[in-house]
Amino acid sequence: MNAGNAATHAPDLFGLATPALILDLDVLENNLRAMQKRTDALGVRLRPHVKTHKCVEIAELQRSRGATGIAVSTLAEARVFAEAGFDDILWAFPLNLSRIDEAAALSRRIELGVTVDSLTAVEALEAAGTPFSVWLEIDCGYGRSGVPHDGGRVVEIARRISRAGRLALGGCLTHAGHTYGADSSSAIAALAEEERRAMVETGRALRAARLEPGVLSLGSTPGMSRVATLEGIDEARPGNYALYDYTQTRLGSCAVGDCAVTVLATVVSARDGSDGAIADCGALALSKDVGPDDPPHYGRLFRDASGGAPGGALSDHRVTSVSQEHGRLSGRFAVGEKVRVLPNHACLTVAHFDHFEVVRGRRVVDRWKIRRTRD
Repeated sequence: MNAGNAATHAPDLFGLATPALILDLDVLENNLRAMQKRTDALGVRLRPHVKTHKCVEIAELQRSRGATGIAVSTLAEARVFAEAGFDDILWAFPLNLSRIDEAAALSRRIELGVTVDSLTAVEALEAAGTPFSVWLEIDCGYGRSGVPHDGGRVVEIARRISRAGRLALGGCLTHAGHTYGADSSSAIAALAEEERRAMVETGRALRAARLEPGVLSLGSTPGMSRVATLEGIDEARPGNYALYDYTQTRLGSCAVGDCAVTVLATVVSARDGSDGAIADCGALALSKDVGPDDPPHYGRLFRDASGGAPGGALSDHRVTSVSQEHGRLSGRFAVGEKVRVLPNHACLTVAHFDHFEVVRGRRVVDRWKIRRTRD
């Protein structure tokens, strides 16, 4: 921890300039311990997806508790974490052909896994003339990207990788993102089992074709909260679990007290005698993710702004609309009043800030940089 940074700004969170992204260190540490314990019990390695927090200090905490490798969404993230000493990185996003030269340069320094779901991408990698660890993305039913697990294309692409002299099949990965749309815990558990089964069948099909599948990798935070077994799987890649958010509370992945990130905002406008106020928590603080509720909103307010999580209770007040910097609040508030917002989607909220204000209770103990570059 960079303890010296804390001396340069307010020791109490209410002295912070807003909007501020508050990270509760006690909650974060508990979340990291709990997921490591869960993956250990399920018999798989934990490869956290760091796109959620984009923070070297958090990734170091994950690694110190037993995580093996990390997953990233962008090559820029991969470079940042490589420079910080992480040398087992999976770029868990379909290969961007315009970035092959950059990926090649990085793969000569660290173990970098690149993800493909087409012959075109494999051929482009082979033409680059650089050794690559290639991971084949499998669609387990989400329908976003990846090769359908139950078709012949899996073997076809894997065989093409194996025949390329400088390429090696590092593994097969999938993501059951449709768990976020499930309407019950039992539905999440069923989708998580389908995800596991799809990967086990993928491994079986490749071995039957005399191809080694490499690492079988899966995982979403909702799925990991409900999956009963990961037999036949090598690693899991949840990301949101480190911070959690309001959507995860509605999915049953966590309680409000497990949410490590909140946004502290200040009321800047309030009309006399009427409900509704404006705070500095617009779309560039909370994103435009409307979350799971009906009617939709952009975040729930805590009853006590000094509490937040853990132990804080949510009020009935919401951020009902946002423009770029303005966030409209339901309820009556006074100009200058501080509010604490639990965002719908921690990953998108974090991506709008430059740093976390790290707290224990109300005491600000550090400031951690968010590495959100896209260069």
